[in-house]
Amino acid sequence: MEVSRVIHEITPLMGKDALYIADRRKKEFTYPIHNHEVFELNFVEHAAGVRRIVGDSNEVIGDFDLVLITSPDLEHVWEQNTCTSDDIREVTVQFYFDLAEDSFLSKNPFFSLRKMLLEARKGLAFSLDAIMRVYHQIDTLSSVSEGFYAMTQFMTILYELSKCSGSRTLATSSFAKVEVESDSRRVLKVKNFIAKNYMDEIRLATLAEIAGMSPSAFSRFFKLHTGRNLSDYIIEIRLGYASRMLVDTTKSVAEICYQSGFNNLSNFNRIFRKNKGCSPTEFRENYHKTRIIV
Repeated sequence: MEVSRVIHEITPLMGKDALYIADRRKKEFTYPIHNHEVFELNFVEHAAGVRRIVGDSNEVIGDFDLVLITSPDLEHVWEQNTCTSDDIREVTVQFYFDLAEDSFLSKNPFFSLRKMLLEARKGLAFSLDAIMRVYHQIDTLSSVSEGFYAMTQFMTILYELSKCSGSRTLATSSFAKVEVESDSRRVLKVKNFIAKNYMDEIRLATLAEIAGMSPSAFSRFFKLHTGRNLSDYIIEIRLGYASRMLVDTTKSVAEICYQSGFNNLSNFNRIFRKNKGCSPTEFRENYHKTRIIV
């Protein structure tokens, strides 16, 4: 079986350009799954029923959707699915900022903005409250004729979003190929161990020893710092690697099952469907049918 590659989009954003803004009215989504070097903020309204795929995240959106993507490798697409609206609006802003630790955005006033942009390497979906907070600025952005003022308005949009609560990452870190980060050194050491040993059996006692804590205390500590049970986190990491192998390789589902740390094929299929809403085979087919070689 030939593995198709995602379109790597060459955007209209040129070397000295600051922003590319596309404000469109349309009746359907037809563009295939793709990725691109530049960052992208994508706003969609009046498109309830559209399926949004970002990495290994697959969700059906409501009337408003706003997503930020800052990874050149993260595949994404908005598919028509069950949407019947004939007045879809999509505002896409493509841009690029240097996120190095010595860049301009590393200065104190931009702390929350830079943090958000780094989180968005996995794709970041914003809450309805956050969308409404910046709706007017997004709505009028394409009508700002002076480049400087368009840029300042866009920076305000990003900054306001960075201060809002309720945003959530979409793709798993293992699928998006993003290094794990943590505000706790103990949690980071454990996450790095899991990332290197996800294909093997991982015991709670081993992780607790790495953290220098008792197993019960570590379980509580991990959930407090990550918001997730340890077992759920390990499953998420393994599913991310499995999803990436389904997309990027021709390995069988059984091979991928065992190579991503699951020791039972039927259990793998059940957990995959529960978390992804489809079987591993369907996940692979859905990706490949919308991917073309360019």
